[in-house]
Amino acid sequence: MTNWLPFELHCHTFHSDGKQSLAELASAAKDLGLCGVALTDHNTMTGLLDRDSVVANTGVEIIPGLEWTTFFGHMLTLGITEYVDWRNLSPFHIHRGIEAVHKQGGLVGIAHPFRVGSPMCTGCFWEFEVSDWKQVDYIEVWSGLFPSIRRNNIRAFDMWTDLLNKGYRIAATCGRDWHVSDPVTEPISVTYLGIREGYQDLVSAALNALRRGAVAISMGPLPMMSVRSFGGHTAELGDVVEWNMSEHAPVIQIAIDFSAREGLWNLPDQLMKMRLMSNKGELASLELSSEQPHAEYKLDAAGISWVRAELFGTFCGTHTRIGFTNAIYFEEVD
Repeated sequence: MTNWLPFELHCHTFHSDGKQSLAELASAAKDLGLCGVALTDHNTMTGLLDRDSVVANTGVEIIPGLEWTTFFGHMLTLGITEYVDWRNLSPFHIHRGIEAVHKQGGLVGIAHPFRVGSPMCTGCFWEFEVSDWKQVDYIEVWSGLFPSIRRNNIRAFDMWTDLLNKGYRIAATCGRDWHVSDPVTEPISVTYLGIREGYQDLVSAALNALRRGAVAISMGPLPMMSVRSFGGHTAELGDVVEWNMSEHAPVIQIAIDFSAREGLWNLPDQLMKMRLMSNKGELASLELSSEQPHAEYKLDAAGISWVRAELFGTFCGTHTRIGFTNAIYFEEVD
């Protein structure tokens, strides 16, 4: 069984340019219903010195990491135990740094790739040359507060879609880029990671979920998707469905979990639409509500390489994408 736990994967303390201690960050995260955060201070890991005591006192897990803050882009590195130096990386040699992170068992993700750059934000706009996208573990496609309405996030979301269409199985996350623990009035988005039962260490389980693409994003209720294929096998987010023409068509199962962080977001009673998107464009748009939160769709899988679900509705007075799932992939076999 998989439990979908909420995380914030992009946070700062006063060890870089944040205005909060790690304890204040974890306490605020607990108030927001989060199970864990990733500490990604700019170019330093010194904020992790009291990590164990903060976890013990708050119950909020702290994923170790840092944010490479370079002139050519910002890259999030998660799950590393030792500092990885980025200062010798030119715009054409980002893979040297990625290799060093992967050697530690860590993950790398591109942060806010289309945020306005210099002189307003040095290096925020991604300019590194990526020669092998298979080496990039994830892209932060939603950044900041109320991320669905930000133009730079629309570009990042389209970038992720283009990479999926090119055959790259890359995960997408959101990141608040959290610097201050003060309450906010704009909605926040949350990265839900699919944590399998029986885990021994939550940090490792969270990194494994992100690594395999077991990820969903939402500002409110949680959109979910699975695929039931011939023989009753069920594939979850990030999984690969193997099928052939002689079998029954796979069935996409979608749902909205209204209990996810319940009470921490507001949503008017309404019919919402779950759009099933793929490399062939939109496959279907199904209506769901709190009274009818489940639906199924029989998929003609011919020519399909990936499918994801996107939840649309009225949120904070705006008709917008409220959340989305990562992809489930398809391979035709003989």
